[in-house]
Amino acid sequence: MAENNGSPEVNPRPEFRMQKMYIKDLSFENPYAPQVFITPQKTEPKVELNLNMNNKKIDDDHWEVSLQITAKVISKDDDKAMFILEIEHAAVFLLRNIPEEHMEMVLKVDCPTLLFPFTRQIVSQISIDGGFTPFLMEPINFMGLFQSAKKRREAEKQ
Repeated sequence: MAENNGSPEVNPRPEFRMQKMYIKDLSFENPYAPQVFITPQKTEPKVELNLNMNNKKIDDDHWEVSLQITAKVISKDDDKAMFILEIEHAAVFLLRNIPEEHMEMVLKVDCPTLLFPFTRQIVSQISIDGGFTPFLMEPINFMGLFQSAKKRREAEKQ
């Protein structure tokens, strides 16, 4: 076993952890209340869901990763919005000694994969507090999104 004489490690161990989660922006609109609650719905509503991911370097070791979600639930019966929910949910991640070739995947796959279940829970609870049944978003395959975006970029280069 080699002795450690106080010199820094040659290959320091990578560190990756979420340090803080927070809501940056949140909006819930119920434009047809109270009529939406007293008019029986004959069919399941239509859902329009948009997801954007952003990341921003804060300092040498910290990154902010955010998920921006817009969900519009529309009645198929009369084509009116039952509710519109917008959220930007973010977290600060400690990313230290991560090899540069892995940073893109960590920021676009690992970080959102950790953050999304909490975002999903907030969205569900907000829909309940707005008077509706829980709005449960399907799990998202961030690795699949990352790989398809990478293939698309490579195809565009050719």
